[in-house]
Amino acid sequence: MHAVVDWLLQTIGTLGYPGIFLLMAMESSIIPIPSELVMPPAGYLAQQGQMNMFVAILCGTAGSLVGAYANYYAAHYLGRPLVLKYGKYVFITEEKFAKVEKFFLKHGEISTFIGRLLPVVRHLISLPAGLSGMNHLRFSLYTLLGAGIWCTVLTVIGYVIGSNQELIMKYSHQAVLGVVVVSALLIAVYVWRQRRNGSCGAGEAHPK
Repeated sequence: MHAVVDWLLQTIGTLGYPGIFLLMAMESSIIPIPSELVMPPAGYLAQQGQMNMFVAILCGTAGSLVGAYANYYAAHYLGRPLVLKYGKYVFITEEKFAKVEKFFLKHGEISTFIGRLLPVVRHLISLPAGLSGMNHLRFSLYTLLGAGIWCTVLTVIGYVIGSNQELIMKYSHQAVLGVVVVSALLIAVYVWRQRRNGSCGAGEAHPK
């Protein structure tokens, strides 16, 4: 792990903001590069005065959107059979895809936002969105919002903690747990509002 973090620090330090953009685009597509190993080093470099933290977050968020759209269009134009056929070569198993698709169908389009905050789901949630032909404006908005929050959390961790790699991984994992809890609450509120609106609509359709 030390070697990986050191390599990422050197890579990001050498490539700068385009490196953050490229790595986060890869993380959001079918190449499972953990964002927990990309944005904290960027935060550390910002703390050292070698980067601007806001620009680093912006590049990471933009890269996430580009990677998400790579998955979106792949699913939209290739379809489920080809995604499953070739996905196994990049660790997208049929079981894993089925779980993400079920998550998307259960929670609706807001799952694109929630999914950006969850491990494993993060780099696959764009596939069911592409298969369903989700509206581009909402897809972009939810993706940017979720990716922006997650990139900010990880960058701040790297900025505050510095080069202590053990603490970076520790607090990154704690951030994942916190985000999972918050995501569950957001889903609960969303489902409650949907059911409430549905009940109200039914009441209006069938007045006493």
